[in-house]
Order: sequence, then C-alpha cells, then structure tokens
Amino acid sequence: MGNRVAMFSGGKDGLRAASLAWPVDVFLFLVYDFPEPSPHIENVQATIAEASLIGKPIVAARLDKGREFQETAELLRRLSADKLIAGDVFVEDHLKYMESLASEAGASLLEPLWGQDTLEILMKDVGEGYSMKVLGARGRALRRAVGEVINRDNIEWFLSLAKSDGADPLGENGEYHTVVINSPLHRAPLRTFNIRRISMDCCDIELVQAPFNQAAASAEAKVLGTP
Repeated sequence: MGNRVAMFSGGKDGLRAASLAWPVDVFLFLVYDFPEPSPHIENVQATIAEASLIGKPIVAARLDKGREFQETAELLRRLSADKLIAGDVFVEDHLKYMESLASEAGASLLEPLWGQDTLEILMKDVGEGYSMKVLGARGRALRRAVGEVINRDNIEWFLSLAKSDGADPLGENGEYHTVVINSPLHRAPLRTFNIRRISMDCCDIELVQAPFNQAAASAEAKVLGTP
C-alpha cells in the first residue's frame, strides 16, 4: 500500500484540501525557479514549522528549471505515492497539469476543493478557526494586509480589500498567499514574527521568522518587542 502525499505550501488551500482528504502521510513542498519571488519559498521555514505542529513529515525539494514535471513525478514515485492531494479550485490548466503528474507518478489525484465557491471555502476556513498570516499580495489594496493575521475577527476588512482589487476572495489566481498559523489540525498555534517587508512592482512580501523552540520564540519576541 502506498502513501497519501499532499502538495503543501503552508497556505490555507493546501491545508483545507489535505484536511478533507485526511489521513495524509507526508506533505510535499516544491521549490521552483520562478521569475518572481514566491512568498512561500522565501518563507519555507514557516511552512516546515507549520507541518511540525500538525505532526506530519514534510519533504522539501528544489527542482531544476525545465525538468520540474519529470523530477516531481520521480519524487512522488520515490515517496511511494498512490494518492496525490492538491487544493485547486477552478484553474483548469493547473488541474490538467496535476492530472498528468499523478498519472506519470502512478498515483490517483484527489482535488477535494475543485468546483467549490471560493468565498464559501474562505468563510468556512475562518468559521472553523483558521488563522492565516498574509505573506504576500499583488493588488494595491491587498498589500495593506501583508504581514497581518486574518481570522474571523477581521475577515470582512480583508474581503473589502480583495473586492477593491477585483481579486478572488480565496486568491485562486495568485492574488495573495498565506501561511496558516492555527487550524483544527494544529497541535498548537504557529508563532511567526515579521522581520522585513520586500516591496516590488509585482508584489509585496513579508519575510517572517518561525522559531521551533518556545525559548527561542520568547527571545525573538523580546528582541522585536512583540507580545
């Protein structure tokens, strides 16, 4: 019997998909050579810390440019994946890519969010206790949320920013990216500290620190003057 492997960036969609397809044996984080910096890749430490708090192993692998498909399929075979779990909702091209990838790796694809309403997914997230730090955003209004934690207390404010930018509320077109700092799957909340903002034409990205050890987290909080 093979393993159930979930594509996992640390963001809300991947975690929601994994929760719906639970149990999961391993998370998979892929490092691509993007033309623009990825908020998830620049903050990979936070994703690894999040996986540890959920209690699942995570494999992080850097892929060679031009060989991403082949190397991912080979990695899935090495992980003995028989189920590949992903969090796509409506981007057809990406769904087709994932279908091809699963087929090449000899696995079946599970896409539990596919075809659902994106606003309903987001509201279900916050309603069930998801708290998400915005690591990066493209739109002018949404950039105001970068570095902020979004939860049920301020979701309407966040949605107003997304509406102002004409963005999908779930960020399905890449309008923004998050790391989940708390959810029903977390054994404890993930502590993150904002270190530095990077502002570019394409987007704003917040670089964060996510200590694994409580003593280190307390020391970091003292240095930064945060609670």
